[in-house]
Amino acid sequence: MRITPEDVTKEFIGRKDIFVFGSNEAGIHGAGAAYFAEQELDAKHGMGFGPTSLTFAIPTKNWGLRTLGLATIGFYVGRFIRFAERYPERIFYVTKIGCGLAGYKPEQIAPLFIDAVDIPNIYLPSEFWDIINKQ
Repeated sequence: MRITPEDVTKEFIGRKDIFVFGSNEAGIHGAGAAYFAEQELDAKHGMGFGPTSLTFAIPTKNWGLRTLGLATIGFYVGRFIRFAERYPERIFYVTKIGCGLAGYKPEQIAPLFIDAVDIPNIYLPSEFWDIINKQ
């Protein structure tokens, strides 16, 4: 199974690996995985969605830093999955986006990644896999 490690470090991410983290549409990476992505992996400040350096931001909060609805997060997740499909040589390590400051539970976010099940270069948290496999 393609599992994202619980504690990804800068040393873990290789030259072809991408750290996928929850962000906000404003690209203010002030805490949690977003802070790590900006400080350690050069995620671009001000870029709330998409790839920069060794990272990929998926918004879970809006421009005003309020939590996005699941449908909107799902839209961004879908765009991420389509992106990852175009780069099979890269490994995308998805963190538990939306399950920290955005306030969602893994049971709410994991199903948004159902289309990633058959994408061999997308890795998900073990908790997401457990939820997806039960469906």
